[in-house]
Amino acid sequence: MSKILKGVYAASMSVLKADLSLDIEETLRHAKKNLDDNGVGSAFFGSTGCGQLIDSKMKKEFISALSKEKFKEKILIGPSCNSLHMTIDIMQHSIKKGLNHFLCMNVAYYKNEDNGVYNFFKNIIKAVPDSRIVLYNFAKLSGYTFTPEVTSRLIKNFPKNIVGMKDSTGNLWDNFKAENFSMFVGSEKKLLDGLKVGVAGCISATTNVTGSLAKKVYDDFHKNGNSSSNEKLKTLRTIFDDTGNLISALHTFKSLENKAYENLLPPLELLNDSKREEMIKKLKNLNFLPNKNIAA
Repeated sequence: MSKILKGVYAASMSVLKADLSLDIEETLRHAKKNLDDNGVGSAFFGSTGCGQLIDSKMKKEFISALSKEKFKEKILIGPSCNSLHMTIDIMQHSIKKGLNHFLCMNVAYYKNEDNGVYNFFKNIIKAVPDSRIVLYNFAKLSGYTFTPEVTSRLIKNFPKNIVGMKDSTGNLWDNFKAENFSMFVGSEKKLLDGLKVGVAGCISATTNVTGSLAKKVYDDFHKNGNSSSNEKLKTLRTIFDDTGNLISALHTFKSLENKAYENLLPPLELLNDSKREEMIKKLKNLNFLPNKNIAA
């Protein structure tokens, strides 16, 4: 039996070069720093990591480099492909490199029904039997909401492979339970409430920058059942949410200390001047700017 996944993960950001190709070294450095400084794991090539915009060749090159790193034990790989065959190809490559934990969304764009989603994952598992899959429930981007029925069916028929869920849709995190199944909330706003009803942790975009505070809330809960840092954590998430685009906001924030984060694949772009100034003003009021974004 594989170990039960738990803790705080970042939907890790992808750092790009000036020509908009993936900067493997900087992307690894970003994730390693979050783990070393804050104890936060990484889920690569999810929506925050621009997984749908980065091609398979770059992903496989990154996975090969990642496989040589010591911190590879606390990571998830997001294939982020609408193609079943491309998804399988990336996952098989990962398995060959010793990486077998994945964060997988259903196919986007086309209409999804429960049976079709079930068959998508059934075919993946048939081709990649050593995979350990965290389902990615995000109706806003994929157009499909995982139901309790299809989730239970996948767990029942593939108990070794379906090991968890990131619930960004928000319909299952507080009511769905299964043995040896790790439920993660998709926002720090729900982290403490989720821990109180048994979730395993969170996988979040903003833990790229709020990782130390999210980990403090997680650790505080496991020590005494609550955390005085929770309100600040929720407020920070709200500030980034209020910009209207989390990815743009995070890259704008990180670019204050490293210009490499200014590089974004179209159609994504940095916040405009007005939104940037508004975000920075709010963050200053919380004493939360680069080199100061630590638990306090």
